[in-house]
Amino acid sequence: MTAEGTTPTSVLLVGLDGFGRQHLRNLRRLSELGRARLIAGASYSDPGPEVRGDIPVHKTLAEAREAGHRPDVVIISTPINTHHDLALEALAMGADVLLEKPPTATFAQFEDLLAAAERAGRRVQVGFQSIGSHALPALEELLSTPEAPGGIGELRAVGATGLWLRREAYYARAPWAGRRVLDGVQVVDGVVTNPLAHAVRTALHIAGARDADDVAGLATELHHAHRIEADDTSIVSLRTTAGIPVTAALTLCAPEDHRPPWVTIYGTEGQAQLYYTEDRLEITPNREAPFNAGEAGRPRTVEFARTDLLENLLDVREGRAEALLSPLREAGAFMRVLEAVRTAEDPAPIEERHVQQVDSGPERHPVIPHIEDYLARAVKAPSTFSSLGAPWAASAAASGELSLPGGPTIAQLRTGEDISPTDSPRPFLDQVRTRAGVVVTDQQPLDHTWHLGVNVALQDVDGTNFWGGRTYVRSAGRYIWRDDHGRILTRAQQIDDVDDGQRLTQQLEWLDRSGEALLREERTVTVTARDESAWELDVAFALTPAVERPVSLGSPGSNGRLGGGYGGFFWRLPSLADAQIFTAEASGEEAVHGSVSDWLAVSGRFGSVHGPGDATLVLVSTDEDPWFVRHAGYPGVGMSLAWDSPVLAAPDEPVARRVRVAVVDGLLDRAEAAALGSGLSAELTATRISR
Repeated sequence: MTAEGTTPTSVLLVGLDGFGRQHLRNLRRLSELGRARLIAGASYSDPGPEVRGDIPVHKTLAEAREAGHRPDVVIISTPINTHHDLALEALAMGADVLLEKPPTATFAQFEDLLAAAERAGRRVQVGFQSIGSHALPALEELLSTPEAPGGIGELRAVGATGLWLRREAYYARAPWAGRRVLDGVQVVDGVVTNPLAHAVRTALHIAGARDADDVAGLATELHHAHRIEADDTSIVSLRTTAGIPVTAALTLCAPEDHRPPWVTIYGTEGQAQLYYTEDRLEITPNREAPFNAGEAGRPRTVEFARTDLLENLLDVREGRAEALLSPLREAGAFMRVLEAVRTAEDPAPIEERHVQQVDSGPERHPVIPHIEDYLARAVKAPSTFSSLGAPWAASAAASGELSLPGGPTIAQLRTGEDISPTDSPRPFLDQVRTRAGVVVTDQQPLDHTWHLGVNVALQDVDGTNFWGGRTYVRSAGRYIWRDDHGRILTRAQQIDDVDDGQRLTQQLEWLDRSGEALLREERTVTVTARDESAWELDVAFALTPAVERPVSLGSPGSNGRLGGGYGGFFWRLPSLADAQIFTAEASGEEAVHGSVSDWLAVSGRFGSVHGPGDATLVLVSTDEDPWFVRHAGYPGVGMSLAWDSPVLAAPDEPVARRVRVAVVDGLLDRAEAAALGSGLSAELTATRISR
């Protein structure tokens, strides 16, 4: 009897080795407290009395039952494919169950086990230990009071990131390791469903997706670099019935060993990161929010305790707690994810040429270059490996490519349909290259995931954001997350060969968030060879209202943000070292930004996952729009269609703009850039006059 006068709960542990050793240590702790008593074990692998103590050990749970054991609680710590049948056996014995994750290998098994537990009137706690973290109720309180000082506003999205490393020995430890199916039995031992399952389950919990019916839409992208059949590098993308996007980006091919995984909670006024293995929460409020001004807007770190799930089960049995923290039913949303992984096409192998093999023998393990960056972008956007252009992933949604005569592809035509809704999906030119192959564009970068290669976009079209991200609001005097994002769709497209190049003509529609068309656009993109080291890109577009009234075209600048007049033609650059930015009259970002000049030059060492290289861009326009230039915060250039006041597009008076860009290998000095810029400007002026 314990000090409170209750008898310790009798426990039978199935699976004494592996993770079962963790349960043995916990049971010793609870035994010393008088809360639990281990009466027997069932395991094909017996670690010996020095580990499990002096208890009878049986080969199977059935043998333990035949021996007369009738435990109050059965802990099941065995391979995934055994969970369903063993849990049913335990329920038939009249026991409550602590079942290691994932609870079952299929969704049908999950539903069967859930029904069996309800019929038996027994409790099943699923061993997602992170759900016992006291950080979770603290987060719920934080999000339930969105305007509390130091808060992060309303929940906007949730992402899970896991960067772990697994060696050959990990997959050699058991026949089921890294398998999807073993001898006809479902195993589903991939990164999403086993090693980093806690990341997925925790993210779902925070997003409010617990029951199976809480999941509205779900997609997976599964890969493997290890010599296994299951996935080791994957993305899960889903949306809850409440409309919250949840993205899990996970790998077992990281360059570092066992980095703590984390869940990022994106709010309308900041974000928080939960390092769930450490019960550590880092909160970063947006200081621009009025209720976060001053001290309340400072980042802070809070560490929390954790309730042990077995102890919670004992508390519920004894009336000390009202409910299980991780009940079987609340694993339903996770089981939807598992089922999607299980029924998906086999994970795509990542070819050896895209992988670095480290060490040898049992210590051998693959490392995927740039995997940290891909995972970070995938979670923040949210996006997928395919959309981000990972060279080992499937091709992104595209409508063609542009090339020069006899040369390789110099630009991909992305449809943008795979871009996140909050990044304002739209067509763009991706992986634009010099003739020598230096990539001079970026897309979905971490600093602004809505920056998409070379494109045309505006942040304020009659109140609809076609740029992506937060919207600058004049009355608030700051950027605010709003449900105001539109999308641009390609309605027709044609690519024709022209002298020394190709011409793309497109008819586009700009749709507001309800799907109504606000603008129709005619866009022409022409690529032509100039010489062996340069080619030209000519972009012309005209915006006409799709409604019987004028439509206002605006920007943060026209809404009151000083110097924030971006919108119209925009070119997102990759990282740029040793940058030289100049016009005929000025040099440097600060001097060139907002100026009006015939030409603008940007040169330096362009860096991307495709490799660095020296290049120069010379941009020319005869329109009177100021140049928009960024380098210190992020690299990008464009034309400011609505610098400090909106522009009206009328049914009988479209808004038209044209930009011509020379894409040159190597670095041009001021004299060389001036000669090229002046020549291009003269050619563009002559073309306009001739028309």
